[in-house]
Amino acid sequence: MKNVFIAVASVFVLASCSTGISLEKQYPLMYSEHPTSIVIMPPINNTTHVEAKDYFYTTLYSPLCEKGYYVFSPYLTMELFQTESAYDAEMFIDGDLSAFKNVLGADAAMFTKITKWKRNNIGGTINAEVEYILRSTTTGETLYTRKGDVKLDTSVGGGNILVSLVATAISTAATDKVEAGRACNASVLSNMPAGKYDTENFDKDRNKPAGKMFLKGTVKK
Repeated sequence: MKNVFIAVASVFVLASCSTGISLEKQYPLMYSEHPTSIVIMPPINNTTHVEAKDYFYTTLYSPLCEKGYYVFSPYLTMELFQTESAYDAEMFIDGDLSAFKNVLGADAAMFTKITKWKRNNIGGTINAEVEYILRSTTTGETLYTRKGDVKLDTSVGGGNILVSLVATAISTAATDKVEAGRACNASVLSNMPAGKYDTENFDKDRNKPAGKMFLKGTVKK
């Protein structure tokens, strides 16, 4: 997964450059609270694709772990959410999160809002637009937020235009939409301050450039 972060980050390097605002200035509460554990909330799906919620939910665990956080198993927490009628994260995104602190011991809850999730077979792209919001379960404050509009380019080049179009359509149709979610995660969360289990970067990335709050770009498959 770290290789994915590096590859995608290099693609977005120009799109995400800002005027030099540091991570600590953009996300000060990440450094004052230093959340260690994160519970992933069921995504809020604002698209017409019902399956986007479940597809995207499965992509969030690994990148957050790679950033140095203890992340509660999505499979176990999903079962808890469904049992406690908490499957709809809309109920909690602006509400009291202390229950997740008391029951799970989570320091923060990661909310995501999916506003675009579509495939264009002929054009050779899979597009995901997602907003990420990390809230403290102790204070209720937003610790981290960023949004990305990422296209995964699945086009296939070649000398013959017709052959390329057909090959692109087949390649795009065969590509799991989960890959677009992973590309979005990698690009957006690349600037998330490191958690304590990333011993190389934890509390040492304060002065790194934070980048833009909204990213838009294309990643080649």
